[in-house]
Amino acid sequence: MSATQPLDIISVRQDFPILGKPLPNGLPLVYLDNAATTQKSRQVIAKIVEVYENYNANVHRGIHSLGDRVTTELEAAREKVREFIGAREVEEIIFTSGTTASVNLVAQGWGRKFLQPGDEVLLNEMEHHANFVPWQQVALERGAKLRFIPLTHDGRLDMTALDDVLTDRTKLIAVTAMSNVLGTINPIRELAARAKSRGALIFVDAAQSVPHGPVNVCDPEIDFLAFSGHKLYGPTGIGVLYGRRPLLESMGPFLCGGNMIRRVFKDRTDFADLPGKFEAGTIPIVQAIGLGAAIGYVNSLGWEVISTHEHALTQQALDQMSAIPGVQILGPSLEHRGSIISFTVEGIHPHDMAELLDSRGTAVRAGHHCTMPLHDLLKLTATTRASFAFYNTPAEVDALCEAIQYARKVFRRT
Repeated sequence: MSATQPLDIISVRQDFPILGKPLPNGLPLVYLDNAATTQKSRQVIAKIVEVYENYNANVHRGIHSLGDRVTTELEAAREKVREFIGAREVEEIIFTSGTTASVNLVAQGWGRKFLQPGDEVLLNEMEHHANFVPWQQVALERGAKLRFIPLTHDGRLDMTALDDVLTDRTKLIAVTAMSNVLGTINPIRELAARAKSRGALIFVDAAQSVPHGPVNVCDPEIDFLAFSGHKLYGPTGIGVLYGRRPLLESMGPFLCGGNMIRRVFKDRTDFADLPGKFEAGTIPIVQAIGLGAAIGYVNSLGWEVISTHEHALTQQALDQMSAIPGVQILGPSLEHRGSIISFTVEGIHPHDMAELLDSRGTAVRAGHHCTMPLHDLLKLTATTRASFAFYNTPAEVDALCEAIQYARKVFRRT
């Protein structure tokens, strides 16, 4: 598809079977929970079925045609991931079960080995628990300290305060590229440069950002980056960890067992070369191949087309929602925001809002979204979140806003 052409939304939606199926109550599905997980295209589903029906086997093991075919397909998917994020070497792509596993792999494999008492890890309060708790726990274990980049009133990193918290003791900055609550797009390029100026590493949680725009881990140079396949229109149970080769080679393995060894002796073990060193046991083979198919699908649309469509949806939603009395939208202006909008409505609990929206066919998220420190900072117990994907339509944004208006009437907030 040409980047100069608008998204063919009718054709795209036909590629996602679930979007054409009515809900049990007979209403059409308005799916706006894409930050939690995205729907899967026919192409991805077909690839998964193809593997199971035609060459299901374990990888890197069987000396037979099925084993050869599935290994070839898996490594082709790994190469697609490498190209997708701009990594230099395919060996720097580690398959995990998801972003959470990827963060824990680095926290344990790198943090437990290299963090020393008095060292510092720099976080912020918008981080998902998956990019918060692992660093908190390894810091406690190693006697290191957590420090925090403050947030501005509109939910951005306060970069004017960075010099106050980034010190010669900082060993790593762990930061989300895009907040799963505020939608904030963080200045990764500047953070990477500032980290290097202090001799620190940077770990980027790209779970929310990767589905919405291009990534290049070499520009700026990122030390570690993680994302999940199921947020990128791929299967659940598959994630990616990118790490620069020297760092991965310096780390100890997080899990031990089959496939991650070169030679086992009674008194020691020589570990396999990358990426096998960090892929113990049977990895999610079919899911990884499915992720490769999902990347192929996204590439076929093109980032300019995707970004233009999602930007327009987010602008429409911000304009309409901000005009509804009692609605408070969290996070920054569109200039600094991705396609996530979390909000509250005066007098209506977020869970009640989500339930009422669901009764009208609109699926959103409600709760603390695995960001308790952020909600504590905002003095909120929960929020409602709508998140958009390229298969969403302007009519679905209208449906969301009409449902919010309906909810206000139901709760007598007219």
